[in-house]
Amino acid sequence: MNKPGFVYFMANRKHGAIYTGSTSNLVKRTYQHRNGHIDGFTKEHICKLLVWFEAYDNIDEARLRELQIKKWKRELKIKRIEDENPGWRDLWFEIVK
Repeated sequence: MNKPGFVYFMANRKHGAIYTGSTSNLVKRTYQHRNGHIDGFTKEHICKLLVWFEAYDNIDEARLRELQIKKWKRELKIKRIEDENPGWRDLWFEIVK
């Protein structure tokens, strides 16, 4: 049985730093970013806001999509966020309900 997968953007503020990642457990991974448990970009840039995500049937699909998205220009990432989340609100509270 395949694990589900997610591709997501973490940000530090509207139009600020944007991190692209993939995971099989979006709640756990977002919690880790929010609390500084993962060293690297999100910790250095204080990216604690989950501003966008897509769900996939399996983690392999999500990882492939992550690699595609990482090639995008910043403007396209911002457009994707603002098409679905124009206020850049933190989606954390929606995924932990």
